[in-house]
Amino acid sequence: MKTSELSLESLPPRERILGAAHALFYGEGIRATGIDKIIERSSVSKVTFYRQYTSKDDLIRAYLDYRHEKWIAWFQGSLAQAQAAGASAVSALVTTLRSWFSQPDFRGCAFLNAAAELGSSDPEILAVVRRHKQQMSAVLDKVFRGEAVPAGRALALVIDGAIVHAQMGHPVDDVMKDFHAVVMSNLPVPPAQDADGHGRRHRPPA
Repeated sequence: MKTSELSLESLPPRERILGAAHALFYGEGIRATGIDKIIERSSVSKVTFYRQYTSKDDLIRAYLDYRHEKWIAWFQGSLAQAQAAGASAVSALVTTLRSWFSQPDFRGCAFLNAAAELGSSDPEILAVVRRHKQQMSAVLDKVFRGEAVPAGRALALVIDGAIVHAQMGHPVDDVMKDFHAVVMSNLPVPPAQDADGHGRRHRPPA
């Protein structure tokens, strides 16, 4: 789910700015990306930029809202696709994460990154990050609804650890092997229902 340069050019100014900010904030970091670089990437004037977004902070919040909607839609879609192909809940989750971690433009979780960059100075950012993680947990609760107790929060915690290890450059196969072992040791999932985590891939967000 990558917004190409060509498609950006066809969008209205506000959407062009947001698309450029999404690519730059996620790929290069929020603090490292200045307004001038976003203006250049989105091919708008400074006047046009400030008509659409009153400040960089305003754009950061729009970026996180956009990223949240985009990522959750991908996450739900990828899990559903894998399960429709016959994968267990655990295998669907492993396949989904493996696909994301294997992308050449993977830069970790946009929300964990934002919390690390801005959380100490902006409590509102932390609130946005918590809401994102809560919705991710809710998605997982539905996928693993057969468990005796809701599994979403515990799984989200393990997922965040896997994200960080993949972002640190550990081999994806090693990360997923460890992730799978942790999940299987903490969820009462019959081994016969599980597979090796490979399956059809639903393109993750950039």
